[in-house]
Amino acid sequence: MSGRPLRGSTRNGAPGCSPSATRHTGSSRSPPEGAVVFTGCVRAHPVRIVDVFSAVPFRGNALAVIHDADDLSDTEMATIARWTNLSETTFLCAPRTAEADYRVRIFTTGGELPFAGHPTLGSAHSWLEAGGTPRREPVVVQECGAGLVPVSRGEVLAFAAPPLVRSGPVAQEDADRVLRLLRLGRDDVIDLAWTDNGPGWISVELPSAEAVLDIVPDTTAAAGLAVGVVGRYAVEEEAPDGALVEVRAFYDDGAGLFEDPVTGSLNAGIAQWLIGAGRLPQRYRAAQGSRIGRSGRIDIEARDGAVWVGGEVVTRIVGEIS
Repeated sequence: MSGRPLRGSTRNGAPGCSPSATRHTGSSRSPPEGAVVFTGCVRAHPVRIVDVFSAVPFRGNALAVIHDADDLSDTEMATIARWTNLSETTFLCAPRTAEADYRVRIFTTGGELPFAGHPTLGSAHSWLEAGGTPRREPVVVQECGAGLVPVSRGEVLAFAAPPLVRSGPVAQEDADRVLRLLRLGRDDVIDLAWTDNGPGWISVELPSAEAVLDIVPDTTAAAGLAVGVVGRYAVEEEAPDGALVEVRAFYDDGAGLFEDPVTGSLNAGIAQWLIGAGRLPQRYRAAQGSRIGRSGRIDIEARDGAVWVGGEVVTRIVGEIS
């Protein structure tokens, strides 16, 4: 997941901000008694900033990957994630099971996630680039809060979508909240379903890609929601880079409503839902981020009893954090 403000303020003024930025500007008061103050890492850690799901420079979804992070506490990881102010920051650690090549912890500015898509590809890319050697070439096995996630190495990296933790129909009360967020009526949508593989996604199928791109969400109706929207391109010539569908993702992280540039977990859930229902083919490309100046491209393929979600990953920055 990732975040782009859909309201007037920036993230630095929100509850999930870095410890160096508060809503009480100009104050020189010390932190409250008992507050945890993180003064920096005990040692320097390698870090990579990677661009996921786009071959166009700086048009994908950025991810910070901190290597050799076993010595960092939960508080330190959360603090670093708030400081990077990216949608997610991941921390690569030694695996706890013999089947895994590495273990990853995934943090947003607001907390930890059991699984997310672009952090999975970005973490695998960074681990390999730093010299990691998979136990079972050409598959990298990631250990995370959702269990073991295989990542295949082909033309691009692709992860096997984990099982949905919640699927099926959406209760009327939840559906009404989603439709209110999207400013849509029930007759405007084809279907709604839970496609939750960790972040809490509810997905909405619309009649067309144009309908997806036309959405102007109600920022006052987002509380606690994570909503994905998908619609097919009717004319192939209008589709970017051969994409069959356009996807958008909206979520509330406690600081307001954000639109995610490119979302692996959401696209995984949508594919499991709509391929399973026979409404999308076994192989297709999704576009995402078009409305917010991004060029996300997600390649989906159902094979060997799994849905694989792939895309480009490019390293943009290499350095250390201390």
